Amino acid sequence: MSTYYAADPTQIRLSVSAVVWRAEGVRELLLMRRSDNAHWGLPGGYVERGESVRDAVAREVAEETGATIAVGRLVGVYSDPEVQVIAYPDGERVQAVNLCFEALHVGQGAPGTPEETLEVGWFPPDALPEPFVPIHRIRLEDVLAPGGGVQVR
Repeated sequence: MSTYYAADPTQIRLSVSAVVWRAEGVRELLLMRRSDNAHWGLPGGYVERGESVRDAVAREVAEETGATIAVGRLVGVYSDPEVQVIAYPDGERVQAVNLCFEALHVGQGAPGTPEETLEVGWFPPDALPEPFVPIHRIRLEDVLAPGGGVQVR
């Protein structure tokens, strides 16, 4: 099972995530329940070699949820090793430098990696399902903060 708030990273990787809104002006966001630890959270994952971050976030959302998105603004850059180190069952401890984007849902298909996702759902930001990925909470706080500026944490 993956765990959060690990220490002493063995590697650093670039990751992306998305706060996907159901429709323009509709305050429901797309969440997935992860198969590795049964936590709910934002869709996302690691950037692959030769891939742009825009393409990576669209690919990861489609793979994990089946959703096609229009990638919007950058919400923030998250790299603080106090909260961004993830421990994997094989002993790896990855400091994930995450770029989180806001996005809009534009279509729906089948997930491309169904083994990564237990379920998918739409939720208002004030009624998040539990357990929730702790490192994703700050990203939601940032996307909902007045002003809409990019955060660097």
